[in-house]
Amino acid sequence: MLPPGRTVIQRSGGIYALERALQRRGFVHVAGADEAGRGACAGPLVAAAVILPEGRRGEIDGLNDSKLLTPQVRERIYEEVVRVALAWAAIRIPPGEVDARGLHVCNVAALRRALASLSVPPSYVLTDGFPVDGLGTPGLAVWKGDQVAACVAAASVVAKVTRDRIMRELDQQHPVYGFAEHKGYVTPEHSEALQRHGPCPEHRFSYVNVAAVAGRAPVRGTVGVASGNGLLRQARVRENGSMIGVEDGAQ
Repeated sequence: MLPPGRTVIQRSGGIYALERALQRRGFVHVAGADEAGRGACAGPLVAAAVILPEGRRGEIDGLNDSKLLTPQVRERIYEEVVRVALAWAAIRIPPGEVDARGLHVCNVAALRRALASLSVPPSYVLTDGFPVDGLGTPGLAVWKGDQVAACVAAASVVAKVTRDRIMRELDQQHPVYGFAEHKGYVTPEHSEALQRHGPCPEHRFSYVNVAAVAGRAPVRGTVGVASGNGLLRQARVRENGSMIGVEDGAQ
């Protein structure tokens, strides 16, 4: 954690105040990490990590929690984040792995892997809500971190845009579900399609609504695994953080 002494962060300092305070204390490379897709019953879980430069070079106009941004603004900010970031990474956890290991375990593991994939080692880590151990780096789990810390907000945008692009690709493979519209979340349209067509390999069978349609009853403390597919292939992460087969040319 922080060295002796007390650091006071003023809310009026804005979304960059926490990082700037940490940098003044000697933690030059402050990494933020966040995920997208926890609440979806289809598609992958995606975690991202970002280190922004110090000072004005790391300030991005309109940066905020990805959930508070329109899709068009998210795309713009995503492009700006990957352009200016000192390092960034995005990790894809397929639905079969979420079923096999459990959502929370996969969530923390994905955040850890995203942070470990950064080409610049972080000197301090900020995460959105969930503490991530085993990093060998001091860190802090921040409540609503994607609205409080710029690097976490940047990670939330990278995770969300990456996952939305994946879901649009999956919509081409499984057009009956409308993945491009609802991104795998439980909407009336998705529920109706799920009832009509049954689940596909991109659904999470450990989720009660999918298990019910598939005729399976999830057991408390355990998860179901999609039959016939096993663990889906994971995207490889390049040194600069881009995901082969996902980030390259994805629309």
